[in-house]
Amino acid sequence: MEALWDMLRFAFMQRALIVGLLVSVCASLLGVSLVLRRYAMIGDGLSHVGFGALAVALALGIAPMWVTIPVVVLMAFLLLLLSENGKIKGDAAIALLSTSSLALGVTVLSLSAGMTVDVNNYLFGSIFAIHPEDVWLSVALAGLVLGLFLVFYRKIFSITFDEAFAKATGTKTKSYQMLLAFLTAITIVLGMRMMGAMLISSLIIFPALSAMRICRRFRGVCLFAATISAVCFFVGLALSYFLNTPSGASVVLTNLLVFVLTVCARRITRGG
Repeated sequence: MEALWDMLRFAFMQRALIVGLLVSVCASLLGVSLVLRRYAMIGDGLSHVGFGALAVALALGIAPMWVTIPVVVLMAFLLLLLSENGKIKGDAAIALLSTSSLALGVTVLSLSAGMTVDVNNYLFGSIFAIHPEDVWLSVALAGLVLGLFLVFYRKIFSITFDEAFAKATGTKTKSYQMLLAFLTAITIVLGMRMMGAMLISSLIIFPALSAMRICRRFRGVCLFAATISAVCFFVGLALSYFLNTPSGASVVLTNLLVFVLTVCARRITRGG
C-alpha cells in the first residue's frame, strides 16, 4: 500500500489515473453493445482514423485534440452509412477507412518532421502524454459520454438486441446508432493518449467479453464490464510504474489475463 501511495504522489500518475479510469469505464460500457452487435472492431478502425488526423494536425501545428475529435466523429458516421447503405459492409468498411487513414498518417509524417516521440505516444500510449490542460477536457467529454449512455440506456439496449422490433415500435434506430457511433468516437480519441492508437480497441473488446462469461443479463454485463475495465486499468498502470513497462501494453495484458481466467472459470463451472 505504501508503494501505491508513493506512485500516486506524482502528478502525472494522478492525471493518468483520473483520465484512464473514466475512459476505461466509457469504453467498456459501449463495448458491450458493440460486441453484441458484432461491431467490436470499429474501435480499431476509428483509432487509425484518429492517428491519421493526429499526423495532419501535428504537421500543420494545430492542437491535436481539436482536429482529431471532429474528424473521428465524422468518420464514425461515415462508417455507419457505408455499412448500412453502401455495397461495402461491416469489417470491409472498417478495414477500408482504417488502412487508408494509417497510410495517410505515415505519409504526412514522412513528408514533415518524421516519427517524433509525441507521435509514438499516440501510437503505443504513454502515461507521460497526459498534459494538465488535457485533463479537464477529457473529464468533461467522458462525463458527456457516460451521461448520454445512462440517459439513453433503454434505447441502446433495444437496438442492441432487437433492432427490427425497436424500429417497429417507433424507435428511431438510426438516430441511436449515430449516437452510439458518436460516443464511441469520443471515447477512442480520449483513450489514444493513454493506450495508443494501436491498443485502444482492447478497452472496448476485452472487458465486454470477460463480463459476458460472468453474467448473462445486459445490465449485469455492463456493470461487470465497467468494474473489470477499471480494475484492469489500475493494475496495468501500477505494473507499468513498478516494472517500467509501456502503460498501454500493461493494461492490455492485464485485461487478457482476466479474460483467460474468466474463460477457465466458466469451463470449470460448466464441467462441475
